[in-house]
Amino acid sequence: MTEGPIRALAALDDELRRRMYAYIRQARRPVTRDEAAGSVGISRKLAAFHLDKLVAAGLLRARYEFVGERRGAGRTPKVYEPSGLDLRVSIPPRRPDLLADILLDAVVGEVAGETAHEAALRIARERGHAVGSAERERARPGRLGAERALTLAADVVEQHGFEPSRESPACLRLRNCPFHPLAAKQPAVVCGLNQSFLTGLLDGLGATTVEAALEPRAGECCVELRSAE
Repeated sequence: MTEGPIRALAALDDELRRRMYAYIRQARRPVTRDEAAGSVGISRKLAAFHLDKLVAAGLLRARYEFVGERRGAGRTPKVYEPSGLDLRVSIPPRRPDLLADILLDAVVGEVAGETAHEAALRIARERGHAVGSAERERARPGRLGAERALTLAADVVEQHGFEPSRESPACLRLRNCPFHPLAAKQPAVVCGLNQSFLTGLLDGLGATTVEAALEPRAGECCVELRSAE
């Protein structure tokens, strides 16, 4: 591992920095020191110290810019946003092992008349269904409307390497792909498996009011979870 990623990982050893970094990643816009401080409940001065450490480690970029509608005669605030540094140890962690398990099971579990691709899609859906069913058994949520289903699904997918972000009450975007960079090499195959896995997960949860739809966006997961109505 080169010096840059080592320095970045060392900076994330501190819990406050990890939480602020996660908050800024999820914000999807420049974040001020006051906002970062408020996200973890510390003073602006202490937040500035930790944010500058994250900048020095190459995890964040900083510049001076007004955020939102506020414009005044005072000093332009300093804002922070992710630098785009690609860490092999990522937040949240990637899950190439999940994809590898699906593909291995597809190889040994292919049935007569089924192509390798069809087998992989079936196994991915079955694996997702098992995950969703286990969570439903644990949580016992009862009948799920769309909003409650998306909230429950967000908790589950986060445990499997996705970075969920509630774009609206009826839509959950997945801000990262836990199978990256494999998805970059074979997007049609990996995105299809991803959609099948998430469709199975929703079925297992009993979330009939929600669907896993292919909605590719640059730098994000190719699938979003949204109300089926």
